[in-house]
Amino acid sequence: MAIFQPKDIRNVILLGHSGCGKTSLVEALLLNAGAIAKMGRILDGTTVSDYNEDEKEKKHSSSTSLVSFSYKSKKINVIDIPGYTDFVGEMIGGFSSADACVVVVNATGGIEIGTERAFRLAKEKNVPCFFFINMLDKEHSNYDKCFDDINNKFRKHCVPVDYPIGKESSFKAVANVITQKGAEGLDDAEKSHFRALGDSLAETVAETDDALLEKYLDKGELSAEELAQALRKGLNTGDISPILCGSATRNIGVRELLDFIADYLPSPADRAKTEVTKPESGDKISLDTDPGKPFAALVFKTLSDPFLGQISIFRVFSGKLQSNGGFYNVDKGAREKIGQIFTMMGKSQVSMESAQAGDIACVAKLKETQTGDSITDDKNTVKFDDIKFPEPAVSFSLKPKTRSDEDKISNAIHKIMAEDPTFKVTRDEQTKEMIVSGMGDMHINMMINRMKMRYGVQVELGTPKVAYKETILGKGDAQYRHKKQTGGAGQFAEVWMRIEPLQRGEGFQFVDEVVGGAIPRQFVVSCEKGVRSALESGSLAGFPVVDVRAIVYDGKTHPVDSKDIAFQTAARHAFKESMLKARPVILEPIMDVDVIVPDEVMGDITGSLNSRRGRIMGMEPGEGSQTVKAKMPLEEMYKYVNELKSITGGRGTYSMNFSHYEVVPSNLVQAIIDKAKLTKKEEAED
Repeated sequence: MAIFQPKDIRNVILLGHSGCGKTSLVEALLLNAGAIAKMGRILDGTTVSDYNEDEKEKKHSSSTSLVSFSYKSKKINVIDIPGYTDFVGEMIGGFSSADACVVVVNATGGIEIGTERAFRLAKEKNVPCFFFINMLDKEHSNYDKCFDDINNKFRKHCVPVDYPIGKESSFKAVANVITQKGAEGLDDAEKSHFRALGDSLAETVAETDDALLEKYLDKGELSAEELAQALRKGLNTGDISPILCGSATRNIGVRELLDFIADYLPSPADRAKTEVTKPESGDKISLDTDPGKPFAALVFKTLSDPFLGQISIFRVFSGKLQSNGGFYNVDKGAREKIGQIFTMMGKSQVSMESAQAGDIACVAKLKETQTGDSITDDKNTVKFDDIKFPEPAVSFSLKPKTRSDEDKISNAIHKIMAEDPTFKVTRDEQTKEMIVSGMGDMHINMMINRMKMRYGVQVELGTPKVAYKETILGKGDAQYRHKKQTGGAGQFAEVWMRIEPLQRGEGFQFVDEVVGGAIPRQFVVSCEKGVRSALESGSLAGFPVVDVRAIVYDGKTHPVDSKDIAFQTAARHAFKESMLKARPVILEPIMDVDVIVPDEVMGDITGSLNSRRGRIMGMEPGEGSQTVKAKMPLEEMYKYVNELKSITGGRGTYSMNFSHYEVVPSNLVQAIIDKAKLTKKEEAED
């Protein structure tokens, strides 16, 4: 592919709720740009951007795809993002590389959850945003309602650029509000509405520039060129969000959308300079979008290809990178050699001589580099801000189905986690379970299906075990004599012990109060070993014991039969008997939870959290939303994401972090004990 200067590059991210037609829109864009000869179909599995087998099977996108093509002497990089809210991590990664975003709206569904989230995130990331109302040929489509909903939901400065000619099955073209091209196809009533939209556009655009507003108020109109110039400027600053329309499947309005991308969207040279950090000094500097400056880029997505292996997709912010060269990975502190640089058309690779400032490109088979890494010239290192991916919201236990799956699972997990930073697999050291975490049920099921289809690994999902612990609330005292005679040398040890509680989080303390040599020093050490082994399994349900002080204060020995193993055994039994007298309790992990929800469902959310034994700690107001801060038992948070989606219509999100351990309410203890005993029995039978 030819080399393009920064001013001739357009990096646009494609967003919207699932089912709004983004994948079909990519096909129509490619057709109008001459990049493909015929549009593919989702039902046939022939689209350029949905090329993975799992995407073809499910008929929807589940991973970011990149398509690059040229149009009107411009290089256009389109980053197609999955629409389901479970794949929000893909959206966040895409925003770190985009100079503008188009939010696709379903003309029959209007403003949906994905629409809201996309626009809100665009504003947070300060990325220029515009709308494309799609599917105007469908039954029950309604342009006027969609237009009004966009204006009402996202406030002012959402302005019309296109207007549909015809409705539903008779929808045939779009008229341009700026140039008036196509207006002759409207009937009289539509022309009146069309002129009103033109006045609204002129007034809104004029408000973004004082000189232009003065001219508009004086003359009552603006020229098409003045409108276009002000619209271009207002879009780049985020003051204006234009609205276009059409039908991707019938290829109506798509040429106009493509022209808009090429003519109005900001280039990398138009955008604000990117701020980075010098690792050596910590100083902040701004990068120039200049191919002549030192190379600096950010890896925003990793793909796994069955033939090429790992593919790293990066955005170049400064300088250029030549094929068959190399770079320095600032995050890993390692130098990487690269082969051929290329861009992508879905799954196809198009070779590039070099990747220049402002462009998006790919390299394969890097050894150290992962998503979020800063890659630079090794003599001019800089560090980009970390991409802040959300923490997973739902977890399951993961178990390989067969021994063969067990042998292959590590490699499969490593590759899938490299592709998606919001998908995590960890091992719980206490429960010995493998825990898989993601943004929702669909997200995890999609990743598990990908594991099966790509790597031949089959697994079983289950509810994770909660890492309960045991402790005491009072004091206990016991003495235990261990005596064993088997014909030869026997075993003898007697240990006197008392235990008492420590403050929560203090762990374990062992105290030696033996006087007069009742237990020799070497056997006191044996007693500590025995107690520490007893800590692994408490007296109630077999959970680890914490926050206890064990004090050995007396005992007896035998001149021949006393030995290390005898005192370990005696101390272990003395500790367990002491625990039974010290009011043992079960502790459960408590999480700090932040729940972000729309204002109108606050009452339902607080009721939901209270019903799950949560304690509301406070609330923080936001724009149209509230952040509820609560402390919640971990047991109650498994699968909470499903209830949250139900209450908020998919608009709510939450994050959680471990806070501390608390005593389990007495009415729940027996059920936990019974479950633990059943689990041990099943494990023993296996």
